[in-house]
Amino acid sequence: MLKGLLAYDYVFPLVLGFLFGIMCRIHLLRTDYRQYPTYPHGKIIHVSLGVIASALGALAIPALLKENYTAVTFLTLAAQQFRDVRNMERTTLNEIDTQELVPRGGPYIEGIAMVFEGRNYMVMFTSLVTTTATILFHWWGGIIAGVIALLISRKLRSGKTLSLIAEIEPGEVRMEGKDLYVNDIYIMNVGLADAQEIIRKQGVGFILTPKDANAKVTIAHPGQRQAILHDVATQLGVYTDTGEPSLTPLVKRDIQSGRLGVFLLPQEKDVERATSVIRAVPILESVFRMPTKTRIVKKEL
Repeated sequence: MLKGLLAYDYVFPLVLGFLFGIMCRIHLLRTDYRQYPTYPHGKIIHVSLGVIASALGALAIPALLKENYTAVTFLTLAAQQFRDVRNMERTTLNEIDTQELVPRGGPYIEGIAMVFEGRNYMVMFTSLVTTTATILFHWWGGIIAGVIALLISRKLRSGKTLSLIAEIEPGEVRMEGKDLYVNDIYIMNVGLADAQEIIRKQGVGFILTPKDANAKVTIAHPGQRQAILHDVATQLGVYTDTGEPSLTPLVKRDIQSGRLGVFLLPQEKDVERATSVIRAVPILESVFRMPTKTRIVKKEL
C-alpha cells in the first residue's frame, strides 16, 4: 500500500515533514513546576504519540496525490486515539488530585487534558505543512514552512494569564477576634488560638481586582480560584497538613465589587514571588466567560 508513497519523488518530503513533526512535539513537551508529564515515562508516552502523529501528517498529502485514499482513512483512527489521550490524562490527573494538599480542581485538569490532545494535532499540522511545502517548493520551501509552523506552535504553547484580566495587589491579613480578613474581605472563622498565631506569622493576602465585566465573571468561577491556590502551593509550598481546616488557603469574593480576597499560607513567605506566581496563573479555557459579547448586551449599549 505504501510502495507508491515511498517512491523517490516523495521520500525527501516525507522524511522532512516527519522530522519537523517530531521536533514540534519535543519542543512542546516540557516538565515545569506542575511536574507533569513525569520524567521519563510520561515523556516517553507523549513522544511516542507525537511520532505517530508526525508520520500520519506527513503521509496525508502524498497519499492524496497518489490517489491512495485508504492511507488517508488512518487520520480518522488517529483522531480517536488522540481523544483517548485526553481521557487518559484526565483519569491520571484526577487520581493524583485526590492526594494533593491543595488540589488542582476539575477545570484545571480538563484544561491540561485538552492541551495534550491539541498538541498532537499541532504536530500533525506541522508535518503536513512541511511535507506539502516541500512537494510544491522543493526542500527550501519545506524548511521555511516547517520553521514557521514551529514558531506558531511556540506561540500557542502558552495561553493567557491572570495578569491580563485582573490587578493583583498585596493585602493585609488581619484577625478581628476569630474572624479572618484580607483587607475588608471576610475569609473565614478561625477558632483555635494556635491556628490564629500561625496565620499571623505565615499568612499573606492579596486582592484581585477585575479589569472589566468579563474578568469579573471569569475570576468568580470556583475552578479559576482553585487554580490560583494550587499554583501558589506548588511553587511556594503550603504551611498546612491534612486535617487542618483552620490552615487551609482560601479565596473569597466581594459580591458587590467582584474583587477576590486571596488568603495563603506559603511555606516560603515571599510576597513578591507570590505576586509573580499569581500573575502567571493560566486563565482556564473552560471557565473563561465573555458576557459583554452577547447580542443582547450590544443592543442595550
